[in-house]
Amino acid sequence: MKLTPNMKVSAALVAVFVVVLAVVLYANRAESNGQDGQESSGAAATPVWTTDIRTLSTAPDDKVQLVEFLDFECESCRALYPVMERIRSEYAGRIDIGIRYFPIPSHTNSHLAARVVEAAARQGRLEPMYQRMYETQAQWGESSQSQAAVFWGFAEQLGLDMAAFERDVNDPAVSARVDQDFDDGLALGVQGTPTLFLNGVELPTMPSYELLKARIDTALAE
Repeated sequence: MKLTPNMKVSAALVAVFVVVLAVVLYANRAESNGQDGQESSGAAATPVWTTDIRTLSTAPDDKVQLVEFLDFECESCRALYPVMERIRSEYAGRIDIGIRYFPIPSHTNSHLAARVVEAAARQGRLEPMYQRMYETQAQWGESSQSQAAVFWGFAEQLGLDMAAFERDVNDPAVSARVDQDFDDGLALGVQGTPTLFLNGVELPTMPSYELLKARIDTALAE
């Protein structure tokens, strides 16, 4: 069939429209997936190790970073606690170990416990409060009643400035920090506690001491 001048113009316009549409669709896709069209995910955009993370151990080279998303009222976290303490002792000064709060909503006192630990951290007492929570969890965990009195007792025993402690526990900024860790955990795919990441890579659930040590040794040797 011979094309008339009008048909040629129409075909040209259709071709231009298709090209423009393709460019727009590609641009939208690139914008949603990341710069230059490279696909990104919540996990890629959300850091595991943050600049203000609470640390239990640090190394000068920051080569190996172990992060635990935890809930102080979680029985599995308490079960893993001795393993983490052993790793912390054996690799002191060789790896970074950080904690991030992930209070499970169904645990009545988990959010309060996280704020208590954060308040203690503001007074330089992160480690002893972290330890106190797990060492006494059997006494206060799984309660449907507020354990504020118990936690305040821990603060007094650790010699904290109680006025500052109470102010910090109730500070919206402290609550926001806990919530930010939780939200970041969700973005990273955390579904429960404990969840560990080694250099940004999620480890198997409830890793044994042997597995954790092997992974750390491999990371150190790289």
